[in-house]
Amino acid sequence: MAESAACPAFQLGRPRYDQSSFLGRLKHFVEIIDPSTLFVSERRLTECIKLLDEFKHGTLPPGVSDLQLWEAQKVKQAIIHPDTGEKIFMPFRMSGYVPFGTPIVVGLLLPNQTVVSTIFWQWLNQSHNACVNYSNRNATKPTPTSTFLQGYFGAVTSAVSLAVGLNVLIQKANKLSPATRMIIQRLIPFPAVASANICNVGLMRHNELSDGVDVLDENGNILGSSKIAAKHAIMETAFTRVVLPMPIFVLPPIIMSYLEKLPLLKTNRRLLLPIHSLVCLATFSLSLPLAISLFPQMSQIEVSQLEPEIAMATDCKVVTYNKGL
Repeated sequence: MAESAACPAFQLGRPRYDQSSFLGRLKHFVEIIDPSTLFVSERRLTECIKLLDEFKHGTLPPGVSDLQLWEAQKVKQAIIHPDTGEKIFMPFRMSGYVPFGTPIVVGLLLPNQTVVSTIFWQWLNQSHNACVNYSNRNATKPTPTSTFLQGYFGAVTSAVSLAVGLNVLIQKANKLSPATRMIIQRLIPFPAVASANICNVGLMRHNELSDGVDVLDENGNILGSSKIAAKHAIMETAFTRVVLPMPIFVLPPIIMSYLEKLPLLKTNRRLLLPIHSLVCLATFSLSLPLAISLFPQMSQIEVSQLEPEIAMATDCKVVTYNKGL
């Protein structure tokens, strides 16, 4: 019985863990961002896809456990885009977000930034975010290249403008002590990145507000496209994108300002960068699954809140829509 509770019966295309609870969503997203899937071989991927196809067509060999099927689905979902069926480029997979994004976070949080370095790191961060967003997008409806470029340039412009503007203001604040100025300068990336993330989500997905997103009944049937559900989806995603960088860009500067006072680091300045990198990696690894677990990817909304034509098309009281990541 314990084994059955730990490993539920396999359901193709369904999450392994209960998505109605925060803990269940956290377990689900920890698996999705597991960086070990970056090292899966082509042979292993082919085996996983074959196993899932055999399950789908009822030709599964005897002796295959539910755990093996869950692992196979985890590997496929980490590498293959669910809509296009194509492999996602490794640096832009959700499982590669922390390992490939941590060096950028370290660069954003380096002390004594110049205007040029600030522009470079903010540009690199938003370029990486844009590519991750595009690679993991909902591809059931075509996204025009112009929409992607609009979101990209909007995010870069907002991030660079705010970061450079705040840096200039801090440099002109003569009343601040050098130590206070250093801490504030290290905290500047957070408002810059948070505002750029909101801009990115809004611009990249603004077409959903005019076209709506598909809402599904309890059997997975599409009832129609809802602009109200699209608004909820974008607001939930934008909120997640504000929460995500908060610990990443706030905790390391505070922790490092304390660690730099320790005798070990005062006498061994070469250790600052590797320790700073480890602190950034730890906070990034913790904050990503916590932030994206705030809302289920397949969110629900009461039919009474939706457009009348959709409400009249079903007897369901609650429908589901894909919020996106």
